[in-house]
Amino acid sequence: MRTEQDSLGKLDVPDDALYGIHTARSIANFASAGESLPIELIYGMVKLKQACAAANAQLGLLSPEKAVAIATACGEVLSGKFDDQFPIDVFQAGSGTSSNMNVNEVLANLAGETLGGKLGDRTIHPNDDVNKGQSTNNVFPSAIRVAAIELSGELFQTLENLFQGLEKKAAEFSNVWKTGRTHLQDAVPMTLGQEFAAWAHALRKDERRLAFACMDLHELGIGGNAIGTGVNTPAAFRGEVVSALNQATGQEYRVAENGIEITQFLSDMGAFSAALKTLALDLNQIVNNLRLISSGPNTGLGEINLPPVEPGSSIMPGKINPSICEAANMACLQVVGNDAAVSAGCAAGQLELNTHMPLVGANIVKSLKILTRVCAALDSTCVAGITANEAVCKSYFERSAGLPTILNPALGYDNVAVLVKESLKTGKTLAELVREKNLMPEAEFEALLAQSNGPSL
Repeated sequence: MRTEQDSLGKLDVPDDALYGIHTARSIANFASAGESLPIELIYGMVKLKQACAAANAQLGLLSPEKAVAIATACGEVLSGKFDDQFPIDVFQAGSGTSSNMNVNEVLANLAGETLGGKLGDRTIHPNDDVNKGQSTNNVFPSAIRVAAIELSGELFQTLENLFQGLEKKAAEFSNVWKTGRTHLQDAVPMTLGQEFAAWAHALRKDERRLAFACMDLHELGIGGNAIGTGVNTPAAFRGEVVSALNQATGQEYRVAENGIEITQFLSDMGAFSAALKTLALDLNQIVNNLRLISSGPNTGLGEINLPPVEPGSSIMPGKINPSICEAANMACLQVVGNDAAVSAGCAAGQLELNTHMPLVGANIVKSLKILTRVCAALDSTCVAGITANEAVCKSYFERSAGLPTILNPALGYDNVAVLVKESLKTGKTLAELVREKNLMPEAEFEALLAQSNGPSL
């Protein structure tokens, strides 16, 4: 052990720890969540520290030697070699001070070693050098935004793949007629392709909502310091930090329009979390639909077949369950719960600061990662392998209680009512009776159906 000292006194720190006394105190103080802050938030802070070091050097506030050492340390941390040096619990000091200081100490020790120093000797000072021009109050929320933007890129890609998978099935099933259902009761006819196309379109709208929410996340309060006024930093500092960050990440972050507002309010994060929740709600409805129309196979709807991924029962041989859909259900409900926590956290701000940032950031990161994995799993292990039971769909279609509605314009209400009675008496479908009685040519019948359903996709 090595002994370090701060304003509260002395404390032993493990000899091989890259962190210092502040982190050691936080480890002892916080353990309620039982899990560390997501590493993506740590990386977000590290990228900001790297940009701040560059900005401080550019403005002559930090020596080039120290700036290079800090930047090198940031690169090492971002390589993933030192993830175990960031153990602080999610439920910590409300602004994230514990994790900000954890990052400062690790970077200071790594940077100090490159300049010939030893762990804990503060050759590079965690506050005066690594944290120069910063406060946790703007570093931590800016890190949430950076992490969310970067993880969103992965989500957008898997969401696009799932969208394309559903569109492919929409085209494949464009000529498979079935009955639509409202209130879980028979409604007018449609094609299976139209059903899949509607789901794909819902996801496209979710994509647009997420993209819109991301626009506000590009606004950063970094450099605002304690309450967003930028105290102790030159006016040019914020712009220099954002410029350095954009150069390093390839993103288009921008300086906050109002530094005080962005320090007080986490509303941008709340709106983004709400968009994630809405995606989860739509995914949940889609997988519920898949479970319903694949139910059976002999006593349910059985209109489609889901690809089998595992035996479905420990007692019933041959049973196959919609396991991927069920897993997606649970994941989507977890995202809804995460959003509830984020919403409550966003509403809990007081005066010049919201002190629930670790809660908000951790749950946003969790939701992003869950949804990315859910979309990937649904695309590759579910949607891609779906097949249609065309005979079943056709049978339901021909027996649909909604079919008389389609026939009304051509045959008249009274005539169709007679056909319905005959259908009930004989067991023949309306389609069979129309053909049997030559009430209209087959081509006209098909055209009537097509017209009633509008565009196929």
